[in-house]
Amino acid sequence: MGLLQRLEMRQGQALVMTPQLLQAIKLLQLSHLDLAAYVDAELERNPLLERADVEAPEAGESRGEAAEPGGGESDGFDGEAAEPWLAHDLNPSRSEIEGDLGTRLDNVFPDDGPVGREAPAAEGEGLSLTPAPWSGTGGSFDGEAPDFEATLTSESSLHEHLSAQLDLATRDPVERLVGGFLVDAIDEAGYLREDLAALAERLGVGLPVVERVLGLVQAFDPSGVGARDLAECLAIQLREQDRFDPAMQALVSRLDLVAKRDFAGLRRLCGVDDEDLADMLSELRRLDPKPGRAFGAGPVEVLVPDVFVRPAPDGSWLVELNSEALPRVLVNQSYYATVSRGATTETDKAFLSECLQTANWLTRSLEQRARTILKVASEIVRQQDGFFVNGVACLRPLNLKTVADAIGMHESTVSRVTSNKSIGTSRGTFEMKYFFTAAIPGAAGAAAHSSEAVRHRIKQLIDAEADDVLSDDALVQRLRGEGVDIARRTVAKYRESLRIPSSIERRRERAAMPAR
Repeated sequence: MGLLQRLEMRQGQALVMTPQLLQAIKLLQLSHLDLAAYVDAELERNPLLERADVEAPEAGESRGEAAEPGGGESDGFDGEAAEPWLAHDLNPSRSEIEGDLGTRLDNVFPDDGPVGREAPAAEGEGLSLTPAPWSGTGGSFDGEAPDFEATLTSESSLHEHLSAQLDLATRDPVERLVGGFLVDAIDEAGYLREDLAALAERLGVGLPVVERVLGLVQAFDPSGVGARDLAECLAIQLREQDRFDPAMQALVSRLDLVAKRDFAGLRRLCGVDDEDLADMLSELRRLDPKPGRAFGAGPVEVLVPDVFVRPAPDGSWLVELNSEALPRVLVNQSYYATVSRGATTETDKAFLSECLQTANWLTRSLEQRARTILKVASEIVRQQDGFFVNGVACLRPLNLKTVADAIGMHESTVSRVTSNKSIGTSRGTFEMKYFFTAAIPGAAGAAAHSSEAVRHRIKQLIDAEADDVLSDDALVQRLRGEGVDIARRTVAKYRESLRIPSSIERRRERAAMPAR
């Protein structure tokens, strides 16, 4: 095979993803919390960026420079021209301060005066004051200020809460050692997941000692902590309430029948009638299956909408961005001009040029992101107008391609915009993805229905049940009568997603507790 060298020129098209384009795509799909963190990092890294909430300079002033004194500017109070500042006004004499404010050293109570120091003999006599060293308990002012965050209180964790009770419950060093290992083995829900025999072997103590200490830990607050399963957790709480009688003990031992709603079997097992069984089940529901969840839980984060939708006087909808969720930054051109004049090396000039380019790109990207979110949200509101007027029942089937074609964008762009974004309405705050639902065909050529609207209708039909419990087949017939062509397995899937039991379980529950 012969080798041949030659030059060729080809013309082609290719999509090049520049770093700026990749960052713009990344900004588009960030939530407002992630975006705020990203902007904070850029503000720390780039000296040319500053927040837009800083008070802007007045017209004719450049940022970072003070206004010229005098010049006939108004003082802002009486509309008259302000007098130029005088050195005498900026640096008043000490006698004037003492005379105006009554702060002379002799104007003190006898007990508060300086020891061994007399007042100046004459009005114009010089006064030499030497500040005394700081002798308070707060330390010297010359050092660093104490950390304010270190003085704030924080919620104790479950481990700290149990360890504090263990220190008060026993003084035996062996029991404290075993109890410490047991507390460490308790998970966030409050359950003990480690085997007692393995723990006893690892600590070199007998199993009865570990069981005795476990009984001590299970008596701690919160009630039910240290249990090895759900039945033991409920039993501990019932014992503390003095309600763990033989009937309740039998009920707790067969939680599988409670989950299946086998009330006939539970009545035979516990030896009680329908009314007593209903009271026992009601009492069982009031117990806490996860006693440790009250400790160590993170702060509750409120879903902040990115867009607000409000009704307009003419019957349309006003769509506006949430300014609280949009970080605003500015490029300090004045600071750049000042610093660039002092840059002498090529490294400094390249660094300033890169910072300026990055700052300009970030401001443009944030504006483009806001406009894109507003455009997509406005189209969603236009497509789902029935939802904002009448609720979930009027939700229409919608996909990303429909919105993308309507606003002239790519489908992937709409997908990034709707990720981690939410819309605030009078009916609540909803994620943008909530308005994109699958289509269920209508019966006899009718219009398609939204899957979320069908799911809502299934819940309404089941909630409106009286004596006749609707099966999945009956629900299919009802929905087809309303123009929804749906299969029985789809109804079952939607019912299970709503956590609604089957018709057999609902019928059994109503037969067992007719009064409820």
